[in-house]
Amino acid sequence: MSNGSPGPGSAPILHRAGLAGALARFSQRSYAADYIALGFLALGWVMIQFMKPFHRMFSLDDKAIMYPFAVHEQVPVLWSVIYAGLIPFLIVMAWSAMVRPGVQKTQVTVLGLLVTLMLTSFLTDLVKNAVGRPRPDLLSRCMPSRGTKDDILVTWTVCTQSDQHILQEGWRSFPSGHSSFSFAGLGYLSLFFCGQMHVLRPRADLGRCLLAFFPLLCALLIAISRLDDYRHDLWDVTCGGLLGLLMSWFSYRRYYPPLRSVDCDTPYDKAEAARLEGFSRLDDEERALSRPLVPRDDYTAGETYQLEEIETSRSP
Repeated sequence: MSNGSPGPGSAPILHRAGLAGALARFSQRSYAADYIALGFLALGWVMIQFMKPFHRMFSLDDKAIMYPFAVHEQVPVLWSVIYAGLIPFLIVMAWSAMVRPGVQKTQVTVLGLLVTLMLTSFLTDLVKNAVGRPRPDLLSRCMPSRGTKDDILVTWTVCTQSDQHILQEGWRSFPSGHSSFSFAGLGYLSLFFCGQMHVLRPRADLGRCLLAFFPLLCALLIAISRLDDYRHDLWDVTCGGLLGLLMSWFSYRRYYPPLRSVDCDTPYDKAEAARLEGFSRLDDEERALSRPLVPRDDYTAGETYQLEEIETSRSP
């Protein structure tokens, strides 16, 4: 017959013996789970690159897709990676070399940047392929065959473009990848500057504010270049920028306190977080164990006093 004591399987996984408990404790005390998830994100992003986008139908008289195809972009893909990915990484490493904040803080900061960039790239390309929205320069890319009617909806099979990369990219307009990537990497750098310099504290000097928000200005200029090249419209760029900002904030706040906090320049302590057992409510036994112990002498004195009162009341 059960005596009400919890079995071995009901104990918290962090307290269990064996491989499962060891892995759980290792995950709580290190960033191994984050690195593994980052690897899966990178693998998923690579797989998306081999998928074709959904091809929305279009008409040849649609003025929104009649813009010319810019052979030379103002900010090519490689330079967008350098501006929003490599430069923030080098800035963080230079800061680490000068300030020497410690291995844990440097690791957390770089890991947050990598998670931001990879998560943003994965979501952006996933949505691009699923939506399949035509770019403003679609007709220049497509080069429709002669005799195609202007006033009817046609499919991508009317295109005569021989370069499949140029053609397939014509249906990857929403959201803007340059905008999301630039606001992700440079937005994360801006949040990092704000935290290290306590920009949101009362009466912060203007110089710190300008330095902290300068990366956002650079991201905005990269996004505007996509409008100038007729690669995207305002809706694509706006949604891409918001996506990048959201991912940068999400990743930064996973490792750092709020910017209005007194300790906003110090990341969360992983060892302290490992002591937490989750969000579940404590049962009766765990509550009893969490209460402070009362010395036995106090219990004895209290019980003796109560017994003496009872004996006195019973005596004639």
